[in-house]
Amino acid sequence: MSETPASALLEIHTSALAGMGSVPKHFARWAALAADEDYPDADLSEELFHTHLAGGDEALTALWSRHLTTWDFTEEPRWALGIPARTDDRRAAVYDRLRFGSDLRKALDNLVPVAKIPGPTVITREFTPWYAPERAAARSFYWTSYEQKLRAKGWSEPAIASLDEASRAVVERLTDPEQSAARQAKGLVVGYVQSGKTANFTGVAAKAIDAGYRLVIVLGGTLNLLRRQTQRRLDMELIGQENILRGADITDLDSLVGIDYVGDDEDWPTFVRHGGRPSALGAFDIERLTTRDNDYKSLAQGIRALEFEKREPTRPLHDPANLHHTAARVLVVKKNKSVLTKLVKDLKQIHGLLGELPALIIDDESDQASVNTLDPKKWEQGSTERTAINGLLSQLLQLLPRAQYVGYTATPFANVFIDPGDDEDLFPSDFLISLPRPAGYMGAQEFHDLDSGIPQEERTYANSQEKAHIRGIYDSTGDRLQEAMDAFVLSGALKLYRADHGVPDGPFRHHTMLVHQSVRKDDHADLALRINSMWHEAGYSSSAGHERLAALWASDFAPVSEARASDLPAPATYEELRPYVNAARQRIGSGGQPVIVVNGDSDRYFDQLDLDFDGTANVWKILVGGTKLSRGFTVEGLTVTYYRRTTQQADTLMQMGRWFGFRPGYRDLVRLYIGREEPFGRDKYADLHEAYEAICRDEETFREQLEQYAVVVDGKPQITPTQVPPLVAQHLPWIRPSARNKMFNAELVEVRSPGRPIEPASYPLSNAVLKQNTERWRPLLDAFTPEPVSFSNPPDDSSSLTRTFEALTGTVSHSGLVGVLSQLEWERSGHFAPHLTYLSQLDGTLAKVDDWLLISPRLAASTRVEASILGSLPLSLVRRSRQTGKTSFGRIASVEHRTAAQRLIDTASSTPVAPADGGPAISPTTGVVLLYPVVEGDSHSDVHAVVRNGAADPAKIVMAFTLIPPTSATSGDRRLVRFRAKNSRYEDEATIPYAAS
Repeated sequence: MSETPASALLEIHTSALAGMGSVPKHFARWAALAADEDYPDADLSEELFHTHLAGGDEALTALWSRHLTTWDFTEEPRWALGIPARTDDRRAAVYDRLRFGSDLRKALDNLVPVAKIPGPTVITREFTPWYAPERAAARSFYWTSYEQKLRAKGWSEPAIASLDEASRAVVERLTDPEQSAARQAKGLVVGYVQSGKTANFTGVAAKAIDAGYRLVIVLGGTLNLLRRQTQRRLDMELIGQENILRGADITDLDSLVGIDYVGDDEDWPTFVRHGGRPSALGAFDIERLTTRDNDYKSLAQGIRALEFEKREPTRPLHDPANLHHTAARVLVVKKNKSVLTKLVKDLKQIHGLLGELPALIIDDESDQASVNTLDPKKWEQGSTERTAINGLLSQLLQLLPRAQYVGYTATPFANVFIDPGDDEDLFPSDFLISLPRPAGYMGAQEFHDLDSGIPQEERTYANSQEKAHIRGIYDSTGDRLQEAMDAFVLSGALKLYRADHGVPDGPFRHHTMLVHQSVRKDDHADLALRINSMWHEAGYSSSAGHERLAALWASDFAPVSEARASDLPAPATYEELRPYVNAARQRIGSGGQPVIVVNGDSDRYFDQLDLDFDGTANVWKILVGGTKLSRGFTVEGLTVTYYRRTTQQADTLMQMGRWFGFRPGYRDLVRLYIGREEPFGRDKYADLHEAYEAICRDEETFREQLEQYAVVVDGKPQITPTQVPPLVAQHLPWIRPSARNKMFNAELVEVRSPGRPIEPASYPLSNAVLKQNTERWRPLLDAFTPEPVSFSNPPDDSSSLTRTFEALTGTVSHSGLVGVLSQLEWERSGHFAPHLTYLSQLDGTLAKVDDWLLISPRLAASTRVEASILGSLPLSLVRRSRQTGKTSFGRIASVEHRTAAQRLIDTASSTPVAPADGGPAISPTTGVVLLYPVVEGDSHSDVHAVVRNGAADPAKIVMAFTLIPPTSATSGDRRLVRFRAKNSRYEDEATIPYAAS
């Protein structure tokens, strides 16, 4: 047997894997078949395979990475039934089918580890499956091109597989474009702010076009700047050069006149190439009905041409004989009244053909402008009045009976609370999909210590996100705007240093700072003038300026980078960095203007700005603005943010988080200057950071609930999209649950939480009601014993230390606890009822719970304020603040306390013994209650103010709690939520008239 070269081995493996199709099979046999004629003497042993992998054969490794990752991600394949995707067990099943030995398995696992990342969370109503893997694979021309483009951009195989999975979850819930009956599906895809939603809807468009959708309308923002960004992205990654050129000769300059990108976009060579006109390659072309520079103008001729493209004129366009030989039409249009009016008008002229046309409407930022916000009280009786954009989208859907609507947003609550009973509106009645948090993304978790149990004094740059990235806008010397600007210069210098020392400079093409403190244009002008003056007075080329930067580098950037980016090149001294500081200063101050004001309302205004993030310019500037920087507009290269603007609207606040996104090569350099509580005192903007933390918790709660209830039981969904609104309303009392003249007919009756925390919100505001609630808790307080118990949490990923706290404990009967809970009053009536329904059945009706362990944690001695409550033992009072505009607190139980309680429950579920490292023992039928006497306020002085002679004023105490039922507290049907129709006369209706409720 002769030595087999790498090229031959790669060819054999490629052919063998292609022959297997989508199912892993006995690899040695398929490799022998692949080698049979061309390489009859090839060495196909596992030893040689292992040698090539160990020797760094990148092409062979990449090949196997693609296939192993695909098999890891495949959902419920026949060859691995019951084995979850993206697990070690799934990978083992793949190896078993390939018949690989242990050494080869270890080598492949080392090079291609299993990507144990979550898949999308899908809330759906039942649908007819049609998008089978075989059908998707048979028609995948544009998806394959897009997949290859992502690979060329540097996407990892798990990232591509994750996008494949998430986009397939959308497409399979659309209507089969070939079916004879016209049907519309409406869905919503929930991502994260600036997290790559465009990549997902590009994947959806590619697969939908491959499957047979022949008109794709993408609503790309409210400004031409945003529309143009989306158009360029689709042109570059999906539509491709040949479709853009439409047969023009790339070497004939005369034929290229007026064609986008050619000659004026440096990225043109990287636009997708299909290898020829798709129609000449056995596929079909895409015709762009909008271009980079031109929004929709005239559609009629482009659509009428579909009639002439039918191979079988007597059959409808959606018939497979016609559909797959017809070019697709793609439009990227603004959400603009005049543009959409023109589109609707033109479509009306060709109404007959539209009934045969499978269409897809993708609505980017679907909670902006698309939602009907008119007050139902002002509608004429018997009619629905709509806002302009909402009305035009409704007309589009009426004109296109085969249109599917998919909205994309990071702030979904406005969409979720659209009236589901309005068939002409945009409620996502068919599916709601929450995308997984992508790898490399910097979001809320990177700017808040949401899950940290580390005491404040033990937090470091390495274990605290806030310490690494968050800075207040004031310190003991005053406003820190100058420091923020210094940080911008310094971080730019560090980017240039890294680019010069082996880090690819692609991520550093743009370098920006955002200053956002007002929505008023006059304020922007004043602030820009101030920053310009500060820039010219900063002395960045003087010894004083370098001294100031050297101090900031030594106290902030050097230690943070050492803790969080030790693998990246770093200067040993400031003097080594100094030349790059000068270079950064020159880039930022080029043209004499380091500042760009971004606050215009018109396309003409944005066309005049030197802010072409997609073109040839490198943008190194300080941006000052307000609303126009809040949504859709991606600030590329954003590294330093100085943020002071506040708002009462949670979705607006989230969308203003421009600092969220991907920061490859410079995550450690990101700084957010924002109002927060400082060690020396509380500044007037301190609520901003807390407000973000609160809404981040709301977002996470929403996603967690979707994930929990998305689990299918007995082949059917636990909840459908129309049941999501009342579910969400349990946690977001500030959102109006429906239109004023309607109510949702789905009523949440029961929420079951075996082994999971229940932490209610909506505590009363009235002092009189607070006092009554405290008095109702009083009988249970006698259960506490005077000697505190020590609890310990072992080291984990966030800390190498064993963390302990003390608490008073006591045991109460199940009936005693439920008796108290059933008497409590809430600010929002019925708020706790679904949980109480569940807890009331744990007397043996649903499952048996004998008793509950009460835990009243004691704070650290330095901050502890103890007081008796109506004659009880002294309990440790805690301070909490309600979320802005809500009746709920940002949190009740601390992470440390909840972790200890959860460990008790988890340990008891297997054996009733105490944890080895501390804490009491509980039985498998015992639940845990963390009880907190809460004082509302901003400082510890507020806590002292409610205590007189060692006793707390019961009217100033919120008896707040977190419950964790035992894991055994469940039923045989495994359902976690239960709904009922409020009015049986409307049992099949999503909403009912308010009067009928």
